Amino acid sequence: MKYFRYVKIYFYILIHEGIYAVYRKYLSDIGYVSNFSYKMRKESERISKIPPEKYPEMLKAAYERSFGYPLDLENPKTFNEKLQWLKLYDNGPIKTRLADKYAVREWVAEKIGSEYLVPLLGVWDKFDDIDFDALPDKFVLKANHGSGWNSIVTSKRKFDKRKARILFNDWMKTNYSFRFEHDLELIYKDIAPKIIAEEYLETNSGDLKDYKILCFNGEPEYILVMTNRFSGLNVNVFDLYWNKVPFEIGYPPNSNTLQKPDKLPDMIEIAKKLCKGFYHVRIDLYENNGKVYFGEMTFHGGSGYWKINPFKWNEILGQLIEIKK
Repeated sequence: MKYFRYVKIYFYILIHEGIYAVYRKYLSDIGYVSNFSYKMRKESERISKIPPEKYPEMLKAAYERSFGYPLDLENPKTFNEKLQWLKLYDNGPIKTRLADKYAVREWVAEKIGSEYLVPLLGVWDKFDDIDFDALPDKFVLKANHGSGWNSIVTSKRKFDKRKARILFNDWMKTNYSFRFEHDLELIYKDIAPKIIAEEYLETNSGDLKDYKILCFNGEPEYILVMTNRFSGLNVNVFDLYWNKVPFEIGYPPNSNTLQKPDKLPDMIEIAKKLCKGFYHVRIDLYENNGKVYFGEMTFHGGSGYWKINPFKWNEILGQLIEIKK
């Protein structure tokens, strides 16, 4: 009996220490998230006060730190250089509207039809206004005024609402254009922050492929296919005829054979309609259960800092952007 009592005490301590350790890690994660998003917000406030005439030098310094060689804004030649130029000098109100993940929906519906939009579940000005009881078990929350400010919810029961609240509250107070000195994506500067919820696109394979069509001077040219988004992102590059293109951009390619999507011709036609009138834009689309869905329009992929190998393709892609200064 005495031995049994010691075993009980041992397991009691083990269980309770384990619970405490998990709780302590949870608090640590929350603290990290809160600290990171707070610092990003404060940095955005600082950068927003810098006079615009200093932006070119800021970008030049950041670019050289990233790549190890100077940024030529006066005579840009490579893809990344021209994206930096476009960030500074091609910022009309139409691009601000299309960078807005809420406002772009109306424009896309006018151009290609509302059937290509992921169903909208709600839109709010504040996180605390969201009625989670009215949302389905799976959905996607997005801040409309930035990129990557999302929360993919696959189970409301497992959804960490406290962590999401911290993130979205800071995101709503952060001007995405000024997050970091190397960004300066000024098309986001005047977007009124909102939170939107869209339907979660369920896929049988568990990996919703993201087809990103690179368009240059109003014409689609190449397709980036993003896979394994949650287990080590891969990017494969194809031409419009689904031939592999011999360069890597941003991330290593998926070694598996990627089948041509059934709706590829429809995707290319959609990209043609949406890309007209722009020096460069990336049209992000999904194919799911026999339907094509619009994702977003991206004007400065990777903020102009994607690694492109071999380097000659940085120059080849740059030649496709015919800037008229």
